[in-house]
Parts: sequence; C-alpha cells; structure tokens
Amino acid sequence: MEGYRLFLVLLVSALLFGFLSVLFALVWVFHYREGLGWDGGSAEFNWHPVLITTGFIFIQGIAIIVYRLPWTWKCSKLLIKFIHAGLNTIAMILAIVSLVAVFDFHNAKNIPNMYSLHSWIGLTAVIFYSLQLVLGFAVFLLPFAPASLRASLMPIHIYSGLLIFATVIATALMGFTEKLIFALKNPAYSTSPPEAILVNTLGFLVLIFGALILWMATRPHWKRPPEQNSKIQQPNGGTPEGTEEESTMTDCSNTDKSDVEFNSEAAARKRNLKLDEVGQRSTM
Repeated sequence: MEGYRLFLVLLVSALLFGFLSVLFALVWVFHYREGLGWDGGSAEFNWHPVLITTGFIFIQGIAIIVYRLPWTWKCSKLLIKFIHAGLNTIAMILAIVSLVAVFDFHNAKNIPNMYSLHSWIGLTAVIFYSLQLVLGFAVFLLPFAPASLRASLMPIHIYSGLLIFATVIATALMGFTEKLIFALKNPAYSTSPPEAILVNTLGFLVLIFGALILWMATRPHWKRPPEQNSKIQQPNGGTPEGTEEESTMTDCSNTDKSDVEFNSEAAARKRNLKLDEVGQRSTM
C-alpha cells in the first residue's frame, strides 16, 4: 500500500477527533444542559446532538473508510460489505431516533417544526441517507442485481455517500450554532461563555474529523484492490457463474489458505521440472 504510514497517521487522527467529538457532545449535554431523558423536556432534546454526533457523523465516517483499511483486504469483500452496511444501518437508526426526540420535544413545548434551514437540510439528509442505504442493500449486497448495473451505479453511490456525509457535517455545525443562540441568554452567546467555547470547539472537532475521512476516502492509491477472481471475465463481459459469490463467501483464513495452496502447487511444479531435467540427463 502506497503511503501506508501516512494512512495510519490520518486514521488514528480521525479516530481521535471522532472520539473527542462524541466526548465533547456528552460533556455539553451533561455539564451545561439537563443531561439525557425521554420526558418531552430539554433532556429529551439533548439526545439529538449526542446521537447525531455519535451515529450520523462518527459511525457514518467509519463506515465510509472501512473499505480502505489495508488489513481487511485479505478478507472477503462480502464480509466488508456487511460491515459497511451494518455501520450505516446503525447510523441511520440513531439519526431517526434523534429526529423523533426533536419532534417530540417541539410538540411538547408547542414549538413549530421544520421552519429553519437547519431542519430543512437535516431532514433532507436523513431521507436521502435512507434511500442510499436501501438502494445499497438492493444493488450491492443482495445477489440479484447484474454486474453491469452495479458498475454503472457505483460512482453515483460513492459520490452521493460522500455528499450526504459532508451535508450532515454542515447541518450539524448549523445546529450547534442555532442551539447556542436560542439557549444562551444570560450570559449571551456573543460574550463567549464557557459553554459557547466548548460547543465551538466541538464544531471544529467535527469539521476536522470530516475532512480527514473525506481525504482518506478520495485517495485513489488507498482504494481496496480488486479481488483476483473478479478479474476472470466471460466472453459476454460478465463474470463466470458463481465466481463472484465464491470469491466473496471466503473469509480471511480461507484467503491465507489459498495463498498457501498456491505456493505449494508452485513448489511442486518446480520439483517436477527438476526431476524431468535429471531424467533427461540420465538418458543422454
């Protein structure tokens, strides 16, 4: 892998900024707000920033780069697909729960819903994220879609995933600012009280985390190499029947076993060649 050390540095940095983002969100709601609850009050609303930061930002970011982890390249692609889909499913569930908390809080306090730009873009991101997940399951995880359809939709799937992730980060930054403007009255947000500094720092951590994820996800030399079996093509341009399924159903240990079998076969061929040479010399 080209630039392996740089990739590790960026990966560790991204994990650090991601963990710090979640930690800062928890400190915010427990130290400066009313903590977490589910009673229609402010504590229920606090689930929104915590779950968005944890699921929609941190977990989604990890799901984006799971294909880029070089130590998983010997594992089957189907296994990585399930991990990718599972992480995205968890992120979607947490995002939906966070929306339920907001609507429940607004309805209990008679606050209008869906009037701010933050709410418009946020709900749009959740809707498109759900569609992205459903289409990803149908096209790339289930074995019914033809290879030509997968190949044509893959660039769109990648682009839309990165676009949604960047949109979520921008929406979260708007939400942080909006909450501080509404919540901080005395002292006001403009006086930079400790809570404002903490949440502004949280915004910077989220922004840096997103930038690192997007950088790692867009470097072509860190892309997962194609599997050897998938390179075998039929005359009509497709893969042999069962080739993709067989290649994706193997796990990491099976891949190592295939390498050992290949090396043993090569050694056997060399021994046979040497025996043939000895036999030819003995007959001369």
